[in-house]
Amino acid sequence: MNITAADVNKLRTITGAGMMDCKKALVEANGDFDAAIDLLRKKGQKVAANRSDRDATEGVVLAKATADNTRGTMLVLNCETDFVAKNEAFVAVANTILDIAIAHNPANLDELKALPFADSGMSINDKITEEIGKIGEKLDLSYFGTVNAGMVFCYNHPGNKLASVVGFNKETSADVAKDVAMQAAAMAPVALDENSVSEEIKQKELEVGKEQAINEGKPADMAEKIAMGRLGKFMKENTLLNQEFIKDSKMNVSQYMKSVDKDLTATGFIRFALG
Repeated sequence: MNITAADVNKLRTITGAGMMDCKKALVEANGDFDAAIDLLRKKGQKVAANRSDRDATEGVVLAKATADNTRGTMLVLNCETDFVAKNEAFVAVANTILDIAIAHNPANLDELKALPFADSGMSINDKITEEIGKIGEKLDLSYFGTVNAGMVFCYNHPGNKLASVVGFNKETSADVAKDVAMQAAAMAPVALDENSVSEEIKQKELEVGKEQAINEGKPADMAEKIAMGRLGKFMKENTLLNQEFIKDSKMNVSQYMKSVDKDLTATGFIRFALG
């Protein structure tokens, strides 16, 4: 397989590993990026963990809640260049689609695309096609997600490249809700808590941890225990409720919420970052 310089640079951007290490990993993995990332991690490279957020190129990420703050909706409208992403007309189209999603609560992305676009007489999908003709760039409504809860809070990071929606089991102050939503946006947790982490991710982390320990010269039986310990550290660093609270490192996010209201907790979240 021909591994290009662009492939190597892409892996380097994702992982932060060195160019030669990235090239060797891609060659060994036959060009499979996920496998190359695992190889780098197994060899002890400090690289980015698997994240639950989805990455894209250019466009806007927007999130908005219903009037009663019990449902939060997020969508991503992609384009090819940052110039278009900052265009007011492009952002306006994305916001109109978001308002339609809020009003109609479609079950999935395909249902959203099939909904009528305002009073245009065309579907959202057809409207996007029309915009492609006007703008001259490929556009794609690539992501749509919702969170339903007793209360939701939507955080839109300035620049429309990153957003998060967090659901709570009960009402709380906007300041507290924003703190947790900003935590989700900034720290990119893979799941809400340990129980929400997929078995696939757990097994992958155990495998990586064990191979790292063996590569460090530890015996197999000790490597198993070390891998379990590293999995625990992964859970602490990558699940929202267990993450160290960014505004006070003496407590985790769950403890922060309970310091405000002993019954308060987060029940779910979504996050998307354009990368």
